[in-house]
Amino acid sequence: MMKIIDASDQILGRLCSKIAKELLNGEEITVINAERSIVTGNPKSILERFKEKRDRGDPHHGPYYPRKPDKIFRRCVRDMLPYKKPRGREALKRLKVYTGNPKNLEGIKIAKSKREIESKYLTLGEISERI
Repeated sequence: MMKIIDASDQILGRLCSKIAKELLNGEEITVINAERSIVTGNPKSILERFKEKRDRGDPHHGPYYPRKPDKIFRRCVRDMLPYKKPRGREALKRLKVYTGNPKNLEGIKIAKSKREIESKYLTLGEISERI
């Protein structure tokens, strides 16, 4: 059974950890609106942290860090899985991430939404534009 999750106005880290657990349990998951998920904190420090990840390493030998919001989201989930082992690789193959809503799917929300957050934040779309 495939589960569709809408990432709009949801905290990136909490959402990714819940998705990682479900992937390890054998679920197939599709995430829509990945560019609307949010990262809380001081916007200036968030951008510095993501730029540092992007600039780290050698452009020819890596490590490579993605720029697109859907790829950043996928990388976040990957880091929460044992992706160097067969179980983690199989789990990651069951994840599909889209920017926007390509097939006009109805998704469910599983983490806290933006309305409950009172701190500063940036969306993944804004972060990817600025790096």
